Amino acid sequence: MTAAAARGRGRPRREEAAGTRARILTAAREEFSERGYDKTSVRGIAKAAGVDSALVHHYFGTKEQMFEAAIEAAVAPVLDAPDALAGAGPSDTGERLTRYFFGVWENPATRTPLLAIVRSAVNNEAAAAVFRRMVVSQLLRRIAGGLDVPDRELRAELAAAQLVGCAMLRYVIKVEPLASADLERIVARVAPVVQGHLTGP
Repeated sequence: MTAAAARGRGRPRREEAAGTRARILTAAREEFSERGYDKTSVRGIAKAAGVDSALVHHYFGTKEQMFEAAIEAAVAPVLDAPDALAGAGPSDTGERLTRYFFGVWENPATRTPLLAIVRSAVNNEAAAAVFRRMVVSQLLRRIAGGLDVPDRELRAELAAAQLVGCAMLRYVIKVEPLASADLERIVARVAPVVQGHLTGP
């Protein structure tokens, strides 16, 4: 048996593995971004990455697991929002969180993959479950953990609902005048509402 056969069909050498995995991940992000969850297939990802589909399964498992790995880096800036609140006083938490959240959406480099993720999550339950799991475990629980008020988890979810709802209308559905409104004007309007959810009576 040759060394290549021993590794299995399409398997790269150990020293090539990291680069192959990264190439598959890049292809997956592009496929999910362009086609959405439903129209993306493991075979399509493999073709775009120039590998056998068995290799995609080897590294990432199911399509759902592939989607989770692909979006992890894309949603990382949003999931880092609790870090942006470090050192914030109780009275400016809402503005700090609102400004950070919209800053991520205003950046074209982070907005494009986020749009693809939100569209996939809206149209497919499997994609929604992945997105929900990441947001709840890595974002909302961390924000709630930093609050010293009753109903911390509910407050964090209401604040997130306010921000995500505004993002959907501004960046996904593009409802006017919100879609073209000045960002500072939006922050001035939304931040006090987010603050009320987080720390209000």
